[in-house]
Amino acid sequence: MISRLTGILAAKRAPQVLIDCHGVGYEADVSMTTFYQLPEVGQQVSIWTHLLVKDDAHSLVGFTTEQERRLFRQLIRINGVGPKMALAILSGIDERQFALCVANSDVAMLTRLPGVGKKTAERLIIEMRDKLDQVTDELPVAAAGGGASVVGEAVEALQALGYKPADAEKMITRAQQGDAADSASELIRRALQGTVRA
Repeated sequence: MISRLTGILAAKRAPQVLIDCHGVGYEADVSMTTFYQLPEVGQQVSIWTHLLVKDDAHSLVGFTTEQERRLFRQLIRINGVGPKMALAILSGIDERQFALCVANSDVAMLTRLPGVGKKTAERLIIEMRDKLDQVTDELPVAAAGGGASVVGEAVEALQALGYKPADAEKMITRAQQGDAADSASELIRRALQGTVRA
């Protein structure tokens, strides 16, 4: 089991990163929350990992915090929630917000996340309710970005999650209404949640 990687961040292109560990390169898929907490390419990085084993492939999923990995592992145990959906959920909502949704039975908020229908949202609330104490720690705040590069990164990240370019641009345009976003990850979160600050 590969549980943690420490090495040089060789490349990053959402939602995938490449980490060089003493000459061996490991690819890992990450949530947008993790992606925007990573250092610049060429710098040292350390991430927690989860190994996905399928008949035709072994793949890694990476996280900046052990709490995010724990939530991912709990999510993929829920019927109807696969690794791709779990990463999309973690890209659009942080642990504190997720815990609030579960505690408040906020189906509407959860269904704003990509791929989460009403039945899945209800299942998430029921099955995660007794695990709230494990998912309430907030993730570190992502570093602030600026200007057009933030918008471009946000649009590109949504495309990496499977949205068409035109749809991604519309979502980010709507997410820019109201207060200015501090970072690309904030824009992505707003776009995926379908909410805009007043």
